[in-house]
Amino acid sequence: MTRLGLHGLGIGAGAQRTVIDAVAAAAERSGFATLWVGEHVVMVDEPESTYPYSDDGQLTISPQTDWLDPLVTLSFAAAATNRIELATGVLPLPERNPVITAKQAASLDRMTGGRLSLGVGIGWSKEEYDALGAPFDGRERRLAEYVAAMRTLWRDDVASFSGEFVSFDRVRVNPKPHGRSIPIVLGGNSDAALRRVAEWGDGWYGFHLADVEEAASRASKLRALCRQVGRDPADLRLAVSLQDPVPADSGRLADAGIDELVLVASPPADPIAAEAWISELAGKWMRVRT
Repeated sequence: MTRLGLHGLGIGAGAQRTVIDAVAAAAERSGFATLWVGEHVVMVDEPESTYPYSDDGQLTISPQTDWLDPLVTLSFAAAATNRIELATGVLPLPERNPVITAKQAASLDRMTGGRLSLGVGIGWSKEEYDALGAPFDGRERRLAEYVAAMRTLWRDDVASFSGEFVSFDRVRVNPKPHGRSIPIVLGGNSDAALRRVAEWGDGWYGFHLADVEEAASRASKLRALCRQVGRDPADLRLAVSLQDPVPADSGRLADAGIDELVLVASPPADPIAAEAWISELAGKWMRVRT
């Protein structure tokens, strides 16, 4: 069976400190593998950008909804737990300063004993890029270069990097991650996104896929792309969320080579009810896995 992850903190009711503590601790006790947290820095009331994960191109979340910074959210979740893995799902990395992000991620990974995976992507909201003063065009190239620069900072005691978008010379950025690097999990469901995973990613987070069949098809495409560039697909971590998952999907995804099914759901606003909610999820999903 696949592992089970949970994508529900940092937004709406999941943006409350007491709920974060309750959900994170209960998820760890119940056997969930990973807590995933997404990111949007800004939202706009009438976006012109097309949301790629819905049929109508519209994001269903209200722009008035609370949305915490994912690394801050995961820091609080980490403080309430000891073992459960933590992942961003995902940061639009080309909007960010890669040197600052490298330090923030390394700090969190060190403080959690190596529990962090950094999920990143190119993003889709031009309005958000504009608000942050970041160029929307060329974000695919910037994503690859930013990741390369961050890996250099994590790896080298005295780091230098010279690229099209970021350069630094003989700098020290400490602390280093717990394991001297942090797994990079790439979001996106398109062929171009899967090609990035095959070429230089450590894993893939396929978000809001229609069903098991689409997840299996995308995973098969990814394995083919890996073979084209001479990589072993078994080295990649594959996680997906589905639009309307049912417990039986867990075994079918495992047969398709998917490592983790991520449940996307919002917790109740009351922390006691949130603990009960996790128990109900575990009772429904974990029973199928035994």
